[in-house]
Amino acid sequence: MKNNVKKKKFEMPSSITILILLTIIMAILTHLIPAGQYVRVDNVPIAGTYTVTEANPQGIWDILAAPMEGFRGAINIILFVFVFSGCLAIIGKTRSLDAGLMYVINRLQGREKMMIPIVMFVASIGGTTFGFAEETIPFYPIIVPMFIAMGYDAVTACMVLFLGAGAGIVGALINPSSVGIGSDIAGISLADGLPIRIVIYIVMVIATISYTLYYGEKVRKDPTKSVVYDKREEINKHINSLDVSEMPEFTNQRKAILAVFASFFVIMILAIIPWNEKFGISIFVDIHNTLCSMPLLGSLIAHMQPLGGWGMKELTVIFLAATLIIAKMSHLTEKETISLFVQGCQNILGVAITLGCAKGLSVVMSNGFIMDTILHFGEITMSGVSGVVFPALSYIMYIGLSFFIPSSSGLATATIPIIGPLGEFMGVGKEFAVMVCAAGSETMNFISPTQAVLMGALAIAGVPYSRWVKAVLPFFFITIAIVSSIVTIAVIIM
Repeated sequence: MKNNVKKKKFEMPSSITILILLTIIMAILTHLIPAGQYVRVDNVPIAGTYTVTEANPQGIWDILAAPMEGFRGAINIILFVFVFSGCLAIIGKTRSLDAGLMYVINRLQGREKMMIPIVMFVASIGGTTFGFAEETIPFYPIIVPMFIAMGYDAVTACMVLFLGAGAGIVGALINPSSVGIGSDIAGISLADGLPIRIVIYIVMVIATISYTLYYGEKVRKDPTKSVVYDKREEINKHINSLDVSEMPEFTNQRKAILAVFASFFVIMILAIIPWNEKFGISIFVDIHNTLCSMPLLGSLIAHMQPLGGWGMKELTVIFLAATLIIAKMSHLTEKETISLFVQGCQNILGVAITLGCAKGLSVVMSNGFIMDTILHFGEITMSGVSGVVFPALSYIMYIGLSFFIPSSSGLATATIPIIGPLGEFMGVGKEFAVMVCAAGSETMNFISPTQAVLMGALAIAGVPYSRWVKAVLPFFFITIAIVSSIVTIAVIIM
């Protein structure tokens, strides 16, 4: 008699579930491993000062309370995530990003070779500034048929958007959702490590474009070289069945909205670089003091920090201002603005909960006095390892961890409190922990089946996941080589 009971397919738990399980494990460890503390100077643990202290084991109540304490500790980050997502929701309603990218694509029609590098570069700008990922989904139904008509395959089309944006996310310059949150967790400026991230970004964009051109031109010259050659009829039938919505016109209003959105990123760059503190450039402090001395204007901006001294709270404020300005430019009513803003917050609610749970994990370790014990174990274990290789080893570790915790912000919140100080023991700044965390998370996303954007894009294009991995796996290892080499060289020359 046949057993008709179907075996239940294994599914990866969500990031939130994994973080809660880790919190329980850490609470159990507070009962098993010694409690200890380092002497800290300016919140930096000093190597060789670890001492055993009285234990404070964490119980069931502490586990349940940890996410609440985590939300409290991560409130500035969570509020920023909400406001930034609300802002993106309003911009999405205007379809300015859609219109801008389609304007570029339409201008390049008939110049097939030029379309790949230019569209990928534009996508990388979105990735490096605000994490252009979910926003790429509406373009696949348009890009895929267009590239197939030009003689490429559906995989090439997916590479252009997904790898293009991914290259920018790996080399994140000012992406608030990755290096922004990571820097805040590490207690450093977003400008720390920026020159190295610029190098990673440039090399990654060049490598990504080169790889896509190599694959795409190989397929265009000989279609049998396509990893989906045997699926071409099935893919073409799938593509013809897609409901392609009309893309919006790139009007002057949409141009202005994109210009305003871009200008706020410029303000953010100017605001996060510690001009006066690190470079002795006092122009922004002088301008701020002059404005504050004016009778009416001074009273309006008296509590505003000068550019160069901004943190997560100030960045949240300026993106709230951007939201209001763009809503006004779009002629949205008050009800429409609030509705869209709340919808944007709802879309990112899972990330906010992940941040709270990730911070709660740190709360249990800190309150149980085992975080420093874990650091001490890392200090002893890594004592024979050169600090030169630490960033590269951490990067590879983050690639593996991001499979289980796909959220880059959640990964940073859960791990940087340990990886950052561990690097400092070895003479490596916390900025390396921030950049390899962001890079490692996105590197894994290139091939991870838990990456929702990737799986959604492949579903739209009709490309089997296994074929995508076959095409992209060499570039996955190229990315590892690029990032590992750059961070290692940076440690040597710094």
